[in-house]
Amino acid sequence: MISPELLAQVRRIEIMTGRLVTETLAGEYLSVFKGRGMEFAEVREYVPGDDVRAIDWNVTARTGRPHVRQYAEERELTVAIACDLSGSQSFGTSRRLKKEVAAELSAVLALSALNNNDKAGLFVFTEDVEEYIPPKKGRRHVLHIIREVLAFQPAHHGTRIGRSLETMVQVLKRRCILFLISDFRDQDFERPLRLAALKHDVIPVVVSDPREEALPALSAFLDLEDPETGRRLLVDAGAAGLRERHRGREAERLRRLEDFFGRCGLDFIRISTDRPYLDPIIRFFRQRARRLKR
Repeated sequence: MISPELLAQVRRIEIMTGRLVTETLAGEYLSVFKGRGMEFAEVREYVPGDDVRAIDWNVTARTGRPHVRQYAEERELTVAIACDLSGSQSFGTSRRLKKEVAAELSAVLALSALNNNDKAGLFVFTEDVEEYIPPKKGRRHVLHIIREVLAFQPAHHGTRIGRSLETMVQVLKRRCILFLISDFRDQDFERPLRLAALKHDVIPVVVSDPREEALPALSAFLDLEDPETGRRLLVDAGAAGLRERHRGREAERLRRLEDFFGRCGLDFIRISTDRPYLDPIIRFFRQRARRLKR
């Protein structure tokens, strides 16, 4: 049974994000994604001037003559939203928790797909994929996605991005746009992410909270708890150099993460809970549109 509070929250997000999509993001989404999907059409015999990378070696070996694969532009695209709802997403010291920002981002992306007649689907993951909503069209389907992200109660609190991506790649049979929403506080996901990016257009969305990057300037002890493992740590926030060391470690973690995305050729979006998320999304769309025109 869906509570009246949840229905009200879904409706609020639909109204708020729907306005953003209609007034601001519709054209940006269209300029970047629409018409860029390709699906296999046929195999024909190679003619001089064809791109050798398109040669179908199986058909070539079978017939004894070189053949190339031809592709046609897809009439519609599929947007898959992978939303990390592990324990660390229940953290937030600003206006919203990270998981609340993730829910609004999921709504924005799903409504953008809906407005352009594309399909949208959802993966919710923690230590593996815990819920999957197959891609479909329609307003009711988008509302279902928003509702599930808001109401989701994880069975596990840890994060395993790599294992979750392996499951997603097995499920998604055709190429899609895969928005991967997470704080990326995990290890050993680099290889699965590279492999996923070979098959799909993977776009990491890094969600963070300012308090994760900088401890408060207090002369007091802080009782900290890891939301994924439950381990607790008593920290002297006034200790000399502690805040600077913490800030440096966090800056280095983000730098390594961004360097990794760059080496993989992945565009990414950075979102913070204390700032509006619309500007980073628009900036991402415009930067990618400019790059595609080159």
